[in-house]
Amino acid sequence: MTTRDRQPPSRDYQLMVSALADVTRRRDAELDEAEQAYQDSAARAAGELAHAENDALSADRWAGAAAAQVLDVDREAARLWAQLRRARGLRVRALGEVPDPAPIETLPRVALQRRPSSALPSDLDGVVTGNGRQSPRALLARAADRIEDRLRPTSRRPLPRWSLPLLPMIGAIASSLAGLVAAGLVTFGQTAVFGGLLIRGLGWLAFIIAPSAGVPAAAYLAHQRLHARLDIGGIGLTLLGGMIAATLLSLSFAAH
Repeated sequence: MTTRDRQPPSRDYQLMVSALADVTRRRDAELDEAEQAYQDSAARAAGELAHAENDALSADRWAGAAAAQVLDVDREAARLWAQLRRARGLRVRALGEVPDPAPIETLPRVALQRRPSSALPSDLDGVVTGNGRQSPRALLARAADRIEDRLRPTSRRPLPRWSLPLLPMIGAIASSLAGLVAAGLVTFGQTAVFGGLLIRGLGWLAFIIAPSAGVPAAAYLAHQRLHARLDIGGIGLTLLGGMIAATLLSLSFAAH
């Protein structure tokens, strides 16, 4: 008879109960771990689902704002095109109708933002887009200003006061240059060359128009640089400087 056979039945029962209790504890612990893992996975899935729904709503808002901007840009482009066709000096038939937009296949990929959720509708109205390009509304606003200048050039502001003393200087410089060219033509025409009479005639004609040679230059500078108009007073100041320079130049040539 072995030692185990000599143990009482109650001892075997206690061992089996203890083993059953250990198995029960391990089962409960594994069930608790499985339940916690399930809860964590469900929470992560719910968070990812909510984040995806927010991204979808942001994308929908971004797409709606972009579609509205496309409609606004198309309407503004059509209005500016019709206004451009009414501008002076343009041939309407040669201008034609509004050109079609470029196909989407030819546009660069970077023109579309990769994260619509980071682009608010207000960003679509900005002057510069995220990739460094100017927004369509900024380009259309610049085109509208240029067309407005072409249609109503008389609406420009007058010249600023600080620029008025420069007008006689511009007239004098332009008149002096024209006078020197005229003197060269007259001198060259006096030599024994073919067409000398015509060359001298061109030289004397240049002498006549020399005092007013600064008016086109002053008008160009006022229009392009100062965005202003050259009024009668400005033309008079430019002519005054040109006439003084032409007179001094004529006296200098007569003295020699």
